[in-house]
Amino acid sequence: MARVAFLGLGVMGYPMAGHLAKRAGHAVTVYNRTPARAAKWVAEHAGAAAATPKAAAAGAEFVFTCVGNDDDLRSVVLGAEGALAGMTAGAILVDNTTASATVAREIGAAASAKGVGFLDAPVSGGQAGAENGQLTVMVGGDPATFDKAKPVIDGYAKMVGLMGPTGAGQLTKMVNQICIAGVVEGIAEGIHFAKRAGLDVEKVIGVISKGAAQSWQMENRYKTMNAGKFDFGFAVDWMRKDLGMTLAEARSTGAKLPMTALVDQFYADVQAMGGRRWDTSSLIARLEKD
Repeated sequence: MARVAFLGLGVMGYPMAGHLAKRAGHAVTVYNRTPARAAKWVAEHAGAAAATPKAAAAGAEFVFTCVGNDDDLRSVVLGAEGALAGMTAGAILVDNTTASATVAREIGAAASAKGVGFLDAPVSGGQAGAENGQLTVMVGGDPATFDKAKPVIDGYAKMVGLMGPTGAGQLTKMVNQICIAGVVEGIAEGIHFAKRAGLDVEKVIGVISKGAAQSWQMENRYKTMNAGKFDFGFAVDWMRKDLGMTLAEARSTGAKLPMTALVDQFYADVQAMGGRRWDTSSLIARLEKD
């Protein structure tokens, strides 16, 4: 059992922290910007809640963060009341936020100056993966730090991989989002085409999902896409945030991402339709709009 702090109890962080407490048996102290959310978590999982990131991190061997973006991450980690202010040398900070590689390196440098280990460790698997403890975790950082933290990260994951030095986890998550964007657009166009051609979508997917076109997105999203229901996962606003960071990184490295840039604009269309909180499979909605 380890002394753990978890900062950020959103749709991902809430169940992730729960697995660390109940499934893995760690002593968990939580912090959330909305105290009522932290109080609810404690009532459900025991443990403790703290009023500031610094207080939550005090005495913790491992501190996990899972917040919205770069600025949110800086706010809970840096500064007089941030997590690093409460951590001691030898402790490890694990960031599960999907953020930029730039902020990962910034936080990593600040942690190193205090003798604290740091891993950027964004996750994939969505809300269902978090709730079921079946997330894929892409990690950047020092191998020795990774080896110490992996048994704890395993508490909410099915796959944990060290991808390279600090920032490599975030860069790998960008690859993940590039691939998802292209796959979801392809499925949206395929279903749209099948419907316009007078085909039975159920029969079509039943056949092609057993061949080379098969994917997680196809298996898990085609029914709701076909029904025009989009309340089942990662929101369009968050996908646009991720694709924006990905495209910015591509510009800095010279990588060419024409498909990603195009799908990002398609998601902008969905936002304009009122679909900011629809899940990412809602790309089909813009195709079927009259």
